[in-house]
Amino acid sequence: MSTTPALSAERPVAPPPPKRRTSTTKRRQYRAAYLFLLPFFIVFITMLVVPLAYSGYLSLFESKLIGGEAFNGLGNYVRALTDPLFLEGLGRVALFFVVQVPIMLGLALFFALALDTFRARGSKAIRLLIYMPYAVPAVVATLMWGYLYGPDFGPLAQISRAVGLGTPEFLSAENMLGAMMNIVTWEFVGYNMIIMYAALRSIPSELYEAAEIDGAGQFRLAWSIKIPAIRPAILLTIIFSVIGSFQLFAEPSLLAIIAPNVVINSYTPNFYAYNLAFVNQELNYAASIAFLLGIVIAVVSYIVQLGSQRRERRERSQS
Repeated sequence: MSTTPALSAERPVAPPPPKRRTSTTKRRQYRAAYLFLLPFFIVFITMLVVPLAYSGYLSLFESKLIGGEAFNGLGNYVRALTDPLFLEGLGRVALFFVVQVPIMLGLALFFALALDTFRARGSKAIRLLIYMPYAVPAVVATLMWGYLYGPDFGPLAQISRAVGLGTPEFLSAENMLGAMMNIVTWEFVGYNMIIMYAALRSIPSELYEAAEIDGAGQFRLAWSIKIPAIRPAILLTIIFSVIGSFQLFAEPSLLAIIAPNVVINSYTPNFYAYNLAFVNQELNYAASIAFLLGIVIAVVSYIVQLGSQRRERRERSQS
């Protein structure tokens, strides 16, 4: 009697294909890519990571006349958080950020929208004129405005006296922060305008054409299409402004020479840390001030970014 083969008999399974080895060409490409990236990592580690680590190390110690360096733990940070000079300077730059940044970014957005709307002859020259102050170094710009603010020989004071308005006190204690706001605004409006204008030029023209067919005017185009489309660019300029505002240094350090009784050594936290380190020789305490300032900048930047993300999610849910 013949038997039939078992139905459950399994067919022989073919072995899996061998994994492809990375070719020699690929390995060379990877090696070349790593070699090109190596200079960046060397500079990044030596110029940023190592100084940060060393500053963090210094902030945990205290220099004493007897005994030299002594471990202080978080003592320098506790001292900074209760230091009225540091807290006063921090509040001053916070006020600077709240007042100056909206004015600066508002002007930059206005110029960007105007240049994008009226692409007429001469727009390149206008862009160059608006951007040109950013090309002027901060030191030169501060010295120039310091001369303009001068109460004796400054042109603004001479014009004011000529028309019978008296001598304006631009560099008084009440007006000094506003004078710095004006300098920084003059310097960075063009820089922020270029970022926003570049984002505007990347918007597809079909959106404008469809909106114009529906009867939308220039104001409606700007409010409903352009500004929402360049929101990431606006957020980027806000983050840059946060960093720049809380690191304010060049302007107070130079204006302190012109008005030493107004711009004291702790006028801004960054200027305070500089004077602590290089004038008072308190390197450990200056390092803790710098670290706390970096934490404040990171927290404020995160709050700004988080607020923008929440607004976007809320608008998406509503639509």
